[in-house]
Amino acid sequence: MTEKKLLLATTNEGKVKEIDHVLSPLHLEILSIKDISSAYIFIETGKTFKQNATEKTLFYSRIWPGLTLGEDSGLEVQELSGAPGVLSARYAGESATDEQNIQKVLMNLNGIPKEKRKARFVSHMVLADKDKVIHEIQESVQGYILTEKKGTHGFGYDPIFFYPPLNKTFAQLSPKEKNSVSHRGKALKKLRAYLKDHFSCSSFQL
Repeated sequence: MTEKKLLLATTNEGKVKEIDHVLSPLHLEILSIKDISSAYIFIETGKTFKQNATEKTLFYSRIWPGLTLGEDSGLEVQELSGAPGVLSARYAGESATDEQNIQKVLMNLNGIPKEKRKARFVSHMVLADKDKVIHEIQESVQGYILTEKKGTHGFGYDPIFFYPPLNKTFAQLSPKEKNSVSHRGKALKKLRAYLKDHFSCSSFQL
């Protein structure tokens, strides 16, 4: 039996691995933009996670015959008025690395005490089929920003995002631990339940 396919509207390999891990019980073939022959690249210009996720999903849904999942996520730091926010992946510039983005956040919080370093990760997911949104999910997780990196797992801002209930940064958690508590992990569990309930629907590309 041919696996059903789900296109992820992203080229971020970290996201692809996390999504594939949580959705693996559904036996889907998870594809990313790198796996399809598309001459079109979506440029994010939205002011909110919801807007970026929706526009990105619909953009690729128009050129992909099956289900398309788009997600926009990022870090919001209270002391920085919600920054980096939708600019999380390019906070230090359009071609910024994770390390450069982390260092900019740390620089902007230099001298700020722990109680004012509250932050949250946000994930907004949009599932579309043939240019039509069919499901949306938003989740978040609260923590605070450390003054230095800890841990080697994960990606993005994980090494400086401290999660008090487990007394660790996201980069100190195993993939299983992170998926159980993270913004994306919580959203993916809801998505998995939705897909399971609608698994036989004809909108899946075979």
